Amino acid sequence: MHQLDTGRRPARRPGAHLSRPLVGALALLTATTLAACGPSIGDEGTGSTAGSDGTGTAAADADVLQAPTEASPSGEITIWDRSGDLFNVFEGVIADFNAKYPDITVHHEAVDIDAKLQNTLITGADVPDGVFLDDAKVAGYADYLWDLSDVLAPYVDDIAPQKVDVNSLDGGIYGVPFDLDPGLLFYNATALEEVGIDATQIETYDDLLDAARAYKAARPDSGPIHLEQSAFLGQLQLEMYASQLGTSIGDDAGELRLDSPEYEQILTWLDTVQTEGLGTRAEYLTPSDVGPLESGQEVFYPWAIWFSFAPQQQLTQTTGDWRAMPLPAWEDGGARSGAMGGSSFVLPKQGANSDLAWLFYEFLMFDEAGYSAVWGPNDIYPDGLNTSIPSYEPAADPAVPLFGPVAAMGGQDLWATAVEAGRQIPGGAPTPTWWTGAVDYLGTDLQRMLDGDLTPRQVIDQAGADIQSNLVDRQ
Repeated sequence: MHQLDTGRRPARRPGAHLSRPLVGALALLTATTLAACGPSIGDEGTGSTAGSDGTGTAAADADVLQAPTEASPSGEITIWDRSGDLFNVFEGVIADFNAKYPDITVHHEAVDIDAKLQNTLITGADVPDGVFLDDAKVAGYADYLWDLSDVLAPYVDDIAPQKVDVNSLDGGIYGVPFDLDPGLLFYNATALEEVGIDATQIETYDDLLDAARAYKAARPDSGPIHLEQSAFLGQLQLEMYASQLGTSIGDDAGELRLDSPEYEQILTWLDTVQTEGLGTRAEYLTPSDVGPLESGQEVFYPWAIWFSFAPQQQLTQTTGDWRAMPLPAWEDGGARSGAMGGSSFVLPKQGANSDLAWLFYEFLMFDEAGYSAVWGPNDIYPDGLNTSIPSYEPAADPAVPLFGPVAAMGGQDLWATAVEAGRQIPGGAPTPTWWTGAVDYLGTDLQRMLDGDLTPRQVIDQAGADIQSNLVDRQ
């Protein structure tokens, strides 16, 4: 059985200090830990079938969800989302959903999912029909979720492979993929142009080092490349780099694969940035980060697409100066992006009408009217939701942008850049149940390396041994 825990040290929730729209973007990836070494949430309700409010079509068996077959399905569904901007976006789509399904009533609730979902599944009381959940947590809850293989079958070949992979476990698919969060290289074009550097010529991470060295020569007070100081976000960014190389901390079976040439290459590169003084060490968009970004000391930011909100809301002095391009490749011709964060929608088995909730998520993600309402211009995002792109490839058409150019990025067509980057993300592996628990080891030791206390090899050996003995061996 997959197990849940509350973690040894609760991860700080990224973005707690930020404005509401940015908090919503970051909520796509925050994680209060799920790890294999925690207490089992028990067998209460495991394997129970969902009711169907009279439709009789909830599931063919105890594991695999079946879609309703009625021409006009009816009933009530309870949907949990986090409060914030995305809650408001999804709220605004309910009217469009009811235009297609007028007899399904949606009770949309803003919930602290990290605090409430685990106990709800333990007790089996008032279980929602659908939940917005971080990709990193799906595997840990899989015993209590519907396998969505059947209902996703018509769409799965058109979903970004990485999103299918992270939601898969033991042959089942346990989440309806929502967003794709491609990594991009954000850069201060104005500051770089002032010293004669053309960032668009950067094609590899070696090129990025050379550009950073040239910038530091012109601006000795600078640390051109962002070095993340949060253990959780540092590990998440590390996984973005690994994703480019087609690997991740856990393999398809949930076994550790940190000791690899790929991780040694990435850690060595980060160590080079640190030892040569080419980085600004700061936690994502805290004051210690914003100051150097505004002053031109920090000009390169390899991060997920949701950094796009920084020039729109946080970087008031340099708004308009920033641009985005695909990440550098680790080798000539290599992938120019990797996945960083993401969320999906899950359907608990004990939900009263999870089959009807599937119709809601099917509309949001796979119906043109639905995904256009989510990512297109709306009351929350007048120019469209530009902190992610759809994981459903027909919705991510480079020729048919769902959100418009970003004025705070010089009017750049971020849609085209992000869609092309998203298509280069290699497939992935299911997120292991112990991923967030690993932050106490890998995330922490990565920070010790950036402090100058560990070598890349020591990070691999020490964090690997701790993760293996304290997490992997206990699942």
